[in-house]
Amino acid sequence: MSRESDRPLYLLAFDHRASFSKGLFGISGRPQEEQKRRISLAKRIIFEGALRAVAEGTIPEGAAGILVDEEFGGRIARDARRQGLALAMPVEKSGQAEFELEFGDAFGAHIEDFDPDYVKVLVRYNPEGNHAMNLRQASRLAHLSQWLKERRRKFLFELLIPAEPSQLAFVGGKTDRYDREVRPRLLLQTIRELNASGVEPEVWKIEGLDARADCEAAVAAAREAGRSDVSCIVLGRGADDKRVEAWLQAAAGVPGYRGFAIGRTLWWDALVAWRDGVVDEKEAAKRIAAKYCHMARVYERASESAMAPLKQL
Repeated sequence: MSRESDRPLYLLAFDHRASFSKGLFGISGRPQEEQKRRISLAKRIIFEGALRAVAEGTIPEGAAGILVDEEFGGRIARDARRQGLALAMPVEKSGQAEFELEFGDAFGAHIEDFDPDYVKVLVRYNPEGNHAMNLRQASRLAHLSQWLKERRRKFLFELLIPAEPSQLAFVGGKTDRYDREVRPRLLLQTIRELNASGVEPEVWKIEGLDARADCEAAVAAAREAGRSDVSCIVLGRGADDKRVEAWLQAAAGVPGYRGFAIGRTLWWDALVAWRDGVVDEKEAAKRIAAKYCHMARVYERASESAMAPLKQL
């Protein structure tokens, strides 16, 4: 029997909250009731796209899953459990530069209520950035990690490493160079620092890496000191299709990488078309399903290509 960390995990991510309401609907501040209903409907369309992709059989059995929030997708989360999809849910406050738990000390009750397969956090952490903030975040995350470990709940860690001004200046202000030349080193340092602070995710959700060697190094860092069951997945970061495909192809087949969690790349265009009245709900869901299936195929084919030489030995 294969370990869970070796089994594919393809998450359709739509746990966005502040960015979703503001970016898609132009809502500033807290949405009103009718606006909340509209946001929830948009998320229902994404969920229907996930279900359609599963029904079509493109997503491998047991690999399909969603990442959705309680605020606008609570009913969807419960439906996903009934439908047998893997469920991941966030516990961080939305739109914050510094990690804080959304429900404060009551976070555990919300986790127990929804019973997700993965408890997810989004954290912005640059090891060469604000040291005091990094220490505060690490302390909060270690507390959460210990709570989850005691209850045998799986921890999904979404890591963003925003560039410091000096780091961006080093590469001439080019974000693509930062991604290639600077961020891979910071990624390894961050994983090791957080592990040393008592933060122990089962899955690291990592911004896409351009080089396969960097993907291999990320897994090696995540699995140091006996953490052999830890795995990594690719974060889409709202990039265009070609960029995300390249990230998937770099990671696919690397032992320890098991899939992806992609959001806006899969559903943004379809929801904009629906919002603007160009397509109906059914067509929007169909388009989302098609993109979700496409990225799964990209990953599967790249994995097969990477493994082919080994099979010939």
